[in-house]
Amino acid sequence: MDGNGRWAQSKGRPRIFGHIHGSNKVRTIVKECGKAGIAYLTLFAFSSENWGRPKEEVQKLMGLLCKYLSKELNTLIKENIRFNYIGDVEKLPPSAQDILKETVKKTSANTGLCLTFALSYGSRNEILRATKLIAKDCKDGLLSIDAINEDVYKNYLYTYNLPDPDLIIRTSGESRLSNFLLWQAAYAEIYVSPKYWPEFSKADLKLALQDYSKRKRRFGLIGAQATKPNEAQL
Repeated sequence: MDGNGRWAQSKGRPRIFGHIHGSNKVRTIVKECGKAGIAYLTLFAFSSENWGRPKEEVQKLMGLLCKYLSKELNTLIKENIRFNYIGDVEKLPPSAQDILKETVKKTSANTGLCLTFALSYGSRNEILRATKLIAKDCKDGLLSIDAINEDVYKNYLYTYNLPDPDLIIRTSGESRLSNFLLWQAAYAEIYVSPKYWPEFSKADLKLALQDYSKRKRRFGLIGAQATKPNEAQL
C-alpha cells in the first residue's frame, strides 16, 4: 500500500493526511476482495524499515493502526473476515499488540476472507529468524539436518499458516518488492499500478485481477503445460 505520504505531499498536505486516507481505502479494497471471492489478502502496513521514519510519524501510524482496528472490528465480524498479522510485532507499542491479539481472537471463528496485516515486517529478517529457529531445533535434537526441505522451512516462517501469494499488487508505480514476502513470492505474479494507494480504486483492483486472469503460470514448465489462474491470493 505504497504512496500515502507522497500523495498527501502532492496536495500540499502533511504525510499523516495521506496515511489517514490510506487507512480509509483499506476498508474499500478489503470488502471488494471479499466480494471477488479472494480467500487471502495480505496488506503490507508497516515495514521493519519504517521504524527509521521520523518519530512523530511512527507514533501517529501506531495510533492510526489502533484506531482502525477498533473502528473496523464490528465490520470484520459482520463481513465474516478473519484477521491475522505477521511480523516482529513485539516491537509495536503494548496498546497496538493488545488490540491486534483482541482482533485475532474475536474474528477467529470467521470463515471468509483471511485478512493479514504485515506489521514491523521485513522478509530478510523473517528468513534470518526462521534460519535461527531451525538451527536451534537442530542443536536441541528436535530436527535433523537431513529432514530440512522447503516444506519444513516454510513452517518456521511467519506465514506458516498461509498459502504463497499468487498476485502481488504494488501501488505508486514502484517496480520492486521492497523486502516483502521474498521467499513466498518466488512464483507470484506482479502487477504495478501507477496510482498512489489513497487513490487506488475498485476499478483499479478489477484491472489488476483482469490482468492476472490472462497470465499463464508456468512454474518452470513449458508453455503447453501452463494453466491460467482460477483465483488469487493477494
